[in-house]
Amino acid sequence: MNEAGLWAPAEPRVKVRAPGKINAFFQVGPLREDGYHAVASTYLAVSLYEEVAATARADTLPTDITVSIHPDSSLSPEQLAGIPLDGKNLVVKAARLVADIAENPSGVHLEITKHVPIAGGMGGGSADAAATLVACDALWHTGLSREELAQLGSELGADVPFALMGGAAVGLGIGDELTAALAPTPLHWVLVPADFGLSTPVVYGTLDTLRAAGSIAAPVPGQVEAGVLTALRAGDAKALAPWLHNDLQAAAEYLAPSLTEVLAAGKSLGALAGLVSGSGPTLAFLAADAHHAQLLASALAELGHPGLPVEGPVHGAQIIL
Repeated sequence: MNEAGLWAPAEPRVKVRAPGKINAFFQVGPLREDGYHAVASTYLAVSLYEEVAATARADTLPTDITVSIHPDSSLSPEQLAGIPLDGKNLVVKAARLVADIAENPSGVHLEITKHVPIAGGMGGGSADAAATLVACDALWHTGLSREELAQLGSELGADVPFALMGGAAVGLGIGDELTAALAPTPLHWVLVPADFGLSTPVVYGTLDTLRAAGSIAAPVPGQVEAGVLTALRAGDAKALAPWLHNDLQAAAEYLAPSLTEVLAAGKSLGALAGLVSGSGPTLAFLAADAHHAQLLASALAELGHPGLPVEGPVHGAQIIL
């Protein structure tokens, strides 16, 4: 209700959800002179989503971007407390990229509902950025294509274009050279988040250290193994299981030895396979079907390792309100 006592229209608002991801296959090359690592990766978007609601603030400058965390977020208060609500957050950077292009941008408030583990190797921050790009594009009527949004997203990180794209994809280069992969039948997984995070740069640096010590080989990535793509195309979980691989897993387990125990537990309880997701510490266990995933999640929970049954691939960032 406005000052005259009349009902006033609500400020324009767009709500978008974007998926977290796992890497069913992840090969990492040696450290390059530019500070990056070449990779050969298979991304899979899974049904654990981040949501961003963008609300226009007509009474403010376009540069006025505020951020809050929705109370429906499923992460712990301790985890949520560590999220920056200023320009360090990728959602602010994403909104600024769209504002720079929009003809009539407004100030905007971005409310994030978080479900993807923070610093968990699932691209939660990248999903937030992707959702923000889509939301602000719709809010300010910029009319950008998905390809143009992905180009903007690539300025924020290699995982952002995939969160926009969703589905399954092969990532080469530093993970930003994406090619869609056929995966018409969803596969079922159980995710086991950790109550701590791992810094992606630290995990990569640890891998480099372990390789320098001679304990791990440093292959030069070429292409994703054909067996991975064949299994995804067939929707065959049993065929995919022996191909699951992550070069970063050794470094993640070195930094967090408790992951080794949980991986062993999942396999002993009947998971077809298990691996560290990305740079970790979230673990992903492959199940035979939806029922098997539910049983596996329950069995892991009884051992003190609560799991989240998910499926993938799923769509990329989408407007839901």
